[in-house]
Amino acid sequence: MKHDIGRPLRSHRVLSMAGLLVAMAVIFVADTVTDYAVAAAGFYTAVILVAARLISARALILLAGLCIFLTIFSFALTKFGSYQVGLINSCISIVAIAITTYLALKMNAAQAAAQQAQAQLLRIARVTSLGELSTSIAHEVNQPLAAIATSGNACQRWLDQQPPNLDKAKQAVERILGDAHRASDIIARVRGLTQGEQPHKSHFDLNQAIHEVVAISRTDVEAQGISIDLSLDENLPQVLADRVQIQQVIVNMVLNASEAMADYQDKKKEIRIQSELSTPHTVQFSIIDSGGGFAAGSIAHIFDPFWTTKGTGIGLGLAISRTIIEANGGRIWAEEHTDGGAIFKFSLPLAEGNAA
Repeated sequence: MKHDIGRPLRSHRVLSMAGLLVAMAVIFVADTVTDYAVAAAGFYTAVILVAARLISARALILLAGLCIFLTIFSFALTKFGSYQVGLINSCISIVAIAITTYLALKMNAAQAAAQQAQAQLLRIARVTSLGELSTSIAHEVNQPLAAIATSGNACQRWLDQQPPNLDKAKQAVERILGDAHRASDIIARVRGLTQGEQPHKSHFDLNQAIHEVVAISRTDVEAQGISIDLSLDENLPQVLADRVQIQQVIVNMVLNASEAMADYQDKKKEIRIQSELSTPHTVQFSIIDSGGGFAAGSIAHIFDPFWTTKGTGIGLGLAISRTIIEANGGRIWAEEHTDGGAIFKFSLPLAEGNAA
């Protein structure tokens, strides 16, 4: 069954106009039966101001004309008090009605112009958001697509062997399918995030999610001479968040950490990932790298959109990560590492019933 949403609005407008007509009748009667010195016609200005929100400009002018006519007609019918005082009061009331009508028309015109400007800004915002959405999706799916390409090349090598290593090839295909599904989930989540949709929260084991990300990233990271050290609290309670989104944040942080150490040759390159219960109601994730740390003053802008210190970066990874963590009820921040390098942390709320 379809519901006519406009019907209640029309009914409200009809009732409001009926009320205004009753008010005009009361003002006319009061202006007629009282002394000339009582300028009851001045209350027509209130009728004009209320009607300005309900009727068109042409109808408002006609209503103002009716109010002026009633003022003159009431003056002609009134028989009490000083005629000259009544004439002056009537003229003042007519001028007040005319000025109020003029100001109401100008106010409506200004409001219409503001609404038009707002609509134009919304159209511009949609175009801008579309560009940002495309950039965000391209940034986020880059990692799973790269993983698909790596697994595809590995699969080809296993199949080219004599005899073909079908078990290894099958594992590579399974990784390809997993990364393809992950890319699809990322696109859906990023699109939903930009449209203001709520995350798909569920209870899950953060440590297990970390292990899955590390398993995906370890080969590429270790190929760069970087070791990954895990220090996870085995008794960590489950968290309440969107698993796909949180894993993408972890992926971004692992990639950022590995890129921060890409140019270091004579220094031990290590990524340390930690999980712990930070408060009775939150779990904390930490990732620490042995890179060069932050440039002076950069921490204040590190999560700003399109702000980056990388020559090839676009400055969206950490901005998206902050949006994701905050949308899931958590907090994300960065710290200097006393031994050099950078520390990124985020906290997430525990699942209900798991508070310590």
